[in-house]
Amino acid sequence: MTEIPINTNISPTVGGQIAAVQRRTLAVLSIAQITSGVGVAVGFAFSSLVVARLSGSVSISGLAGTASVLGAALLALPTARAAGRSGRRTGLALAYGCALLGCLITVVAITARSWPLMLAGLVLFGGASAGSLASRYSATDLSPPGHSARHLSWVVWASTIGSVAGPNLAEPADRLGRSLGLAPDTGPFALSLLAFAIALAVIVIGLRPDPLLLARSIAPASAPATTTSAPRARGTLRTAWQALRRAPAAVRALVAIAVSHTAMVSVMSMTPVHLDHGGSPNWVIGIVLSLHIAGMYVLSPLIGWLADRIGRVPVLRLGMGLLLAAAVLAGTAGPHGVTQVSAGLALLGAGWSCGLIAGSAMLSEAVPLEHRPAVQGLSDLLMNVCGATGAVAAGVIVGALSYGVLGTVVAVMVTITGAWLTLKRT
Repeated sequence: MTEIPINTNISPTVGGQIAAVQRRTLAVLSIAQITSGVGVAVGFAFSSLVVARLSGSVSISGLAGTASVLGAALLALPTARAAGRSGRRTGLALAYGCALLGCLITVVAITARSWPLMLAGLVLFGGASAGSLASRYSATDLSPPGHSARHLSWVVWASTIGSVAGPNLAEPADRLGRSLGLAPDTGPFALSLLAFAIALAVIVIGLRPDPLLLARSIAPASAPATTTSAPRARGTLRTAWQALRRAPAAVRALVAIAVSHTAMVSVMSMTPVHLDHGGSPNWVIGIVLSLHIAGMYVLSPLIGWLADRIGRVPVLRLGMGLLLAAAVLAGTAGPHGVTQVSAGLALLGAGWSCGLIAGSAMLSEAVPLEHRPAVQGLSDLLMNVCGATGAVAAGVIVGALSYGVLGTVVAVMVTITGAWLTLKRT
């Protein structure tokens, strides 16, 4: 594995200063994750319902989630390009700024009763997800060797608070918005706007010095020449593909992240439909999804520690094993098997967390420091595209065949990936 470490020849005093900057960086990123997480969760929980009301079509309402995921994918590379040129602060500011603008457009669209304009706003709204994903990589720029996974995992864990609290704030925000004279249904997006504005301010004011720029300034002089070559191509797809061709470990990490996300989104997106067919009330479905979210985020610090302790590839294999168990448990459960489905969804979240944390750390360490933002942006792009594709494919499979067949397809996919990771040595 090719890792470009922070210069180990720096003085203890400077090393202590870098450690202090990293602690501040992690705190700033975590605060931004919490606030932006609230904004994402509130908007995402309410968007489909509002689009359905504006359009009068349940089918069109499904485009709300697609628009947000599409936006996250489209903004992944611009965010990475900005980070590669001017630092993480600029990249994250771009992502959260787009999300803020998306909220403004969404509020205007709801007031004007225009669902096409709302979908356009939700595309920009996806910038918050792009920023959230990019934040985890920002946590690794100044990590000492052997600590990047656990540092990354703390930022991922911070998403738990916003993800859990956000949906519960949608209805109160709507009531508050109405009392302030806002149009019905605009309150949650006004709250999201406020959350993204706070996240943007936290990043712009707090992320100083910039972790990526500082890491570049103290990179060891012996680092490969690729860390300073082709500056004009920095942050581009071409740079990312070139870096990946020279780093097989990065390719394995990218595939593991994409497969983990595809498996998670595919099963998770169709579980409410499966339980609804069994007559489960909304509150039961909500509990199942809450257990899934807990599996995704609550254990992330432990998974990060484990990835640093035993290695990235073993944790990636563990993740594939958990995803396999999840697919088997959920896929063999009937529409009334709420307990079995709940266990499967919790394992599904934990398997996703293993893939995201260990894969992201492995990806960052496998490429030169100069080209990391480009490769990381490509990874987030593919991750979101695969997730969106998985959701669409899952709907087709369940509609034409069954939820059990979806579980079988996912089980085969993660089994093949786990076997490939076992055969390929880093």
